[in-house]
Amino acid sequence: MTSLYYDEFNVGDEFVSSTRTVTETDVILFAGLTGDNNLIHVDEHYAKTTPFGTRIAHGLLGMSLGMGLFQRMGIMVESGIAYLACDNCRFKAAIKIGDTIKTKCTIIDKTMTSKPERGIITFTLSTYNQDDVLCQTSEHKIMVTKK
Repeated sequence: MTSLYYDEFNVGDEFVSSTRTVTETDVILFAGLTGDNNLIHVDEHYAKTTPFGTRIAHGLLGMSLGMGLFQRMGIMVESGIAYLACDNCRFKAAIKIGDTIKTKCTIIDKTMTSKPERGIITFTLSTYNQDDVLCQTSEHKIMVTKK
């Protein structure tokens, strides 16, 4: 998909990403990068004793992967000027190693800025697993140019 501009977005528009499988390598690299080595993420023996029964991805890893899937859609790659906010993050279900996720972007607001050549797009980003279980949801604001 090609980049869309402020004028081309409408409240209620929905965009669905391609999919991506979350791997053990993703989880281990994220743990190493962030220093978050919580046993639920890195110790399978321990994780088997939890309600999940296995290791799960970090919540912020899930959000990062979700934003990556959003970026792959390309809808703001050329028009996006600045990432402004992430609000109302909710972690609804665990993302397990081996889950295949996708994201749905729903435009919920658009507001002009004081500069006539740009506006702010607000959208909900929802991440689902292969069974269409909602795992995460959050709201994002991105400043974009007008056409």
